[in-house]
Amino acid sequence: MRSRGALALLLVAAPALAQEDAVVVTATRTARPALEVPASVDQIHGDEIREGRAQVNLSETMGRIPGIAVQNRQNYAQDLQIQSRGFGARSTFGVRGIRLVADGIPATMPDGQGQASTFALGSAERIEVLRGPFSALYGNASGGVIAVDTQDPPKQPTLESDFLLGSYQTKKAGLRFGEGIGVGDASIFQTNGYRDHSWARREQYNAKLKVAPSDGTSFTGVYNGLHQPDTQDPLGLTRAEKDANPRQATPNALLFNTKKTVLQNQVGGTLAQKLGEHRVELMAYGGSRSIEQFLAIPVATQNAATHSGGIVELDRNYGGSALRWFYGSSSVRLSAGFEYDLQNEKRKGFINNNGTPGALKRDEDNKVDSTDFYGQAEWKVAEQWALHGGVRRSAVRFSSEDHFIAAGNPNDSGAKTYHATTPVAGVVFRATETTSVYANYGRGFETPTFLEIAYRNDRSGLNFDLEASRSRHAELGVKHIAAGTRLTAAAFHIVTENEIVVDQNTGGRATFKNVGHTKRTGFELGADKELGGGFGARAAWTYLKAVFEEGFNTVITTTNTVVSVPTGATLPGTAKNQLYGELRYRREPWFARVEGLYRTRVATNDPNDEFADGYAVFNVVAGLTQRASSWRVTEFLRVDNVGDRNYVGSVIVNETNRRYYEPAPRRNMTVGIQAALTF
Repeated sequence: MRSRGALALLLVAAPALAQEDAVVVTATRTARPALEVPASVDQIHGDEIREGRAQVNLSETMGRIPGIAVQNRQNYAQDLQIQSRGFGARSTFGVRGIRLVADGIPATMPDGQGQASTFALGSAERIEVLRGPFSALYGNASGGVIAVDTQDPPKQPTLESDFLLGSYQTKKAGLRFGEGIGVGDASIFQTNGYRDHSWARREQYNAKLKVAPSDGTSFTGVYNGLHQPDTQDPLGLTRAEKDANPRQATPNALLFNTKKTVLQNQVGGTLAQKLGEHRVELMAYGGSRSIEQFLAIPVATQNAATHSGGIVELDRNYGGSALRWFYGSSSVRLSAGFEYDLQNEKRKGFINNNGTPGALKRDEDNKVDSTDFYGQAEWKVAEQWALHGGVRRSAVRFSSEDHFIAAGNPNDSGAKTYHATTPVAGVVFRATETTSVYANYGRGFETPTFLEIAYRNDRSGLNFDLEASRSRHAELGVKHIAAGTRLTAAAFHIVTENEIVVDQNTGGRATFKNVGHTKRTGFELGADKELGGGFGARAAWTYLKAVFEEGFNTVITTTNTVVSVPTGATLPGTAKNQLYGELRYRREPWFARVEGLYRTRVATNDPNDEFADGYAVFNVVAGLTQRASSWRVTEFLRVDNVGDRNYVGSVIVNETNRRYYEPAPRRNMTVGIQAALTF
């Protein structure tokens, strides 16, 4: 009954919020009005990211985007779970299947793995989310693109700060300063976590330099830093453990002191030059990322000759460059580019002797690089019609040099290259000044990540038998954007071959294989409306049927039992229905908002023999703003999960010990203050 009531309230809010015909970039790589883009693209603006929110996780705001599911795992050692039309649902660590971009610089590695924790939300100007086949023009990702652009330097000296306190001894402080050509921010976030053994501390730094030395020439430089020391990992719970005490940590988490330390620094820059109707951009970036992670694997299992141990030490250097050309006239727009990305990493593994480092078990140098060429065109064939098309040619090369050679563990060096050509085409019909209809079709591909090729069943070494998955996308949509109103609807159909799934998950490690076809069919509806009198509303509904088209066998338990996955089984981690609703009031000095999220149950594993229950939760926030000509102060109070619902916020897909469940916090509160001063 609670779920039905939640659904009814959300449907009442569905005549939703509003935006103008915002300019979008991701689909066409050049600024274009949303009504002229043949793709599903949504934006979240800076005031929405900051108003009454902690500005720590993408999950705070992205539930409002149709087709997107972002699960805050309450586990900062494993980052968020982000899905786009079901892509990325199986990821147990980081973000895969979705391309992450920050200020035009990739936040996804060449192997397809990315980390959303590197986004500096405190200084974000906007977030743009692209779904559908046009994301194939960004390379090794099939689900979409999430691009974050940070604020440009202000014209006048401006100092901003924020501070918040929350349940579970959560606190965050941030400071930003900018003037003329530069802006920078720093923040510290710390929490004890809802569950035991969940302590986390995150220090983030972001800086942006923007100069225009001459007419038609501009340079943008960015720096991003992340330090996350000794972040505790409570691991997942079984259903019995979850029901008994959702706040507990898995006993092995305490025994092996499961945790992760991350240190990342990155710099990059883009030089742009206009030459009449042409524009040329040169982008380059580089960075380093080091990780130490303690895993919970029985010591006897770690001692096997081919096992890589329970402590991972990784030192990665990465970088890349791009050369892009743009041309635009009244009827034709063209763009083309070359992109190269590289990651070099030294990976070692050690015995985790109940929380104490032991003997060396793995020592290798790994390399992934990608080389891509793309071209894209827009042709306005008539007053109301425009055609779009593009193609990308990609080559992703994996190589590994093994330095740990011992009895029973031979030299496992090897290499493999994946090639793909991904075309895309779309058409837009501008029916009226406020309404357009579009259709698109394209192909995408995803290589395995290094995590997925790390092991094989029959012997030691990397699993270079694993092929890339390839997908075909078709979409039909309509957009209506008028003063105070934004309505979008899209139907899509996606068929993927060589889907990458778990082959065996035993002994503390997973191996993967390709299976036949999967199918994702769905519908997305977004609504955004100003109601007058300071009131507004928003709704986003996603229907997704994601299934395996052919059955297969898998091993996902410690007993090594072969289990059959039937034809028609649901892709684990995906919900058939997700509905977000929001009712807000904003008339200075006051603002208030009620948010609701309803999600149907999700399968926890490929065989679909266990499910996490569906849920509906509500959040409320209220605050007020005082301002004068040179300063502004905002205070707010936020209560999440007002109904004190006991529910599972995310699942660990195909977890070997059936510890699938990561419980979400019960009712919790946050108070915060945000201030800005212009000199």
